[in-house]
Amino acid sequence: MRRLRVLVADDHAAMLDNLVHMLSSEFDVVAAVGDGGSVITEAERVKPDLLVLDISMPVMSGIAAADHLKASGSAAKVVFVTMHHDREFVQESSLLGVVGFVVKDRLVSDLVPAIHSVLAGRPFISSSVR
Repeated sequence: MRRLRVLVADDHAAMLDNLVHMLSSEFDVVAAVGDGGSVITEAERVKPDLLVLDISMPVMSGIAAADHLKASGSAAKVVFVTMHHDREFVQESSLLGVVGFVVKDRLVSDLVPAIHSVLAGRPFISSSVR
């Protein structure tokens, strides 16, 4: 069985490395980038099944990058990772369809369950979002 192909994006190198490390045992991380513009370029090149995107990044936010890719026909599922605990980001990201929303201080407990939930067609929101 083919492993899920994942593109990961975060503008902080240490966090990007952490995300790649967390996901590599279960998924095939096909690209790791540090800004929203690179998300689009790499997603068009590697055609991932899943995008794990920081919301606040240079060039373009993760939400804007995901929106652009969806509008251009990408079928990739989306899980956002963020420092933001505000529901407004959840509402903005939910316009993209079924997505995961993981607060970074809950990565260890929430990231993989969020991915599985989104892949099953169910949204996921970290419990610490207010």
